[in-house]
Amino acid sequence: MTDRFRAVIRPLVTEKSSAAFGTLKEYAFQADPRATKTEIRGAIEGLFDVHVVHIRTLQQRAKRKTRGRTQGTSPRWKKAYVRLKDGESLPVFEG
Repeated sequence: MTDRFRAVIRPLVTEKSSAAFGTLKEYAFQADPRATKTEIRGAIEGLFDVHVVHIRTLQQRAKRKTRGRTQGTSPRWKKAYVRLKDGESLPVFEG
């Protein structure tokens, strides 16, 4: 990818990601499906000025959706779980 800040699209705040933060101090983000772990690490560290310790990624596959007679698919996307250095936090998730 050319622009490293496009690797991370948005933070994910769900029940599962909130539970992961409570137990493991991990943050969840939606990432570009073509982004690598190194690019995601660079984007998080550059955007929020923190130190990333560990990253786990997974691909969410496309799903077929049906509404009445119309069929379509939701796009595939990548989810990234990011663990930060002890004592650091992100202001995006504080609320």
